[in-house]
Amino acid sequence: MKTLLLFFAGIMFSIYTTAQVGINTTNPEEELHISGVNTNILIEGLSITNNINNLGVGKTTKVYVDTNGDLVLGTATQKLEMLVDSENYLNDVENPTNLINQTGNAFGYDLAGVPSDLTAAQFTLTGDAIVEINYSLSWSVYDATSNPTKRLDDTRARVIQTGVYFRLVTDPSDPLSGVAVVNDLDGNPINGGPWCIDVNASGTVCQETGGLLAINGQFYNNADNTNGAYQNFQNTGSDYVKLGPGTYIALFAGQMAVGTTNGAGAAKLFLGSGEDDLQIIAHYY
Repeated sequence: MKTLLLFFAGIMFSIYTTAQVGINTTNPEEELHISGVNTNILIEGLSITNNINNLGVGKTTKVYVDTNGDLVLGTATQKLEMLVDSENYLNDVENPTNLINQTGNAFGYDLAGVPSDLTAAQFTLTGDAIVEINYSLSWSVYDATSNPTKRLDDTRARVIQTGVYFRLVTDPSDPLSGVAVVNDLDGNPINGGPWCIDVNASGTVCQETGGLLAINGQFYNNADNTNGAYQNFQNTGSDYVKLGPGTYIALFAGQMAVGTTNGAGAAKLFLGSGEDDLQIIAHYY
């Protein structure tokens, strides 16, 4: 009887002492502890040879944990996808399609700029995703009255602010007529919005709201009418938003604000008159 008890006690002691397994270590600190700065784990079932969801050489395939606690590779939709990668997203024009008039202490933004390729500008999310936006947007400022072809050099400080918003495309043949997205996938207003993305000509009434992303700006108070005023100016911005499945198009809005317009004369701002870069990347989850 004593021998039998000692036998069972030995089994229990063995189970207890082996509850933590160490590889390259005699002092495991977790249930499984792999020691060594250059250690790795090989799971043959996740290799490119054995698993169709492995993206292959030169790419990274995400590993997920399923409901059973098993390690599995993400499917084709559970990956990064470059949705838009444009080196000149907007038409290079200076006309009413990308014109923003100067206001005083502006409360809202104006729609400005038309994508140079409306078909390529549309993108489709196949599932829930975190959408990453990166842009570099050109702009130019002119005297609006006394010499409308002259870049401003009156030293009056102005703030040029820009941002990106999305429209949910309802008609692929006319993507600009879609509905501006106001809330993210969780129903939260984007960036604390809704933002006014279209004001009337006098800058007093908001005509449309949307979720404005990657808001950025800089001051303009140029005094050099030979060089500085004619340099290329750009705003850059980056942001993230959670969106659901659907077809979207990215558009720009901006504003030019000054403390007071008294005595300064009118001014006009063109967005997208030069090179404009836009990247939109989906992080599916």
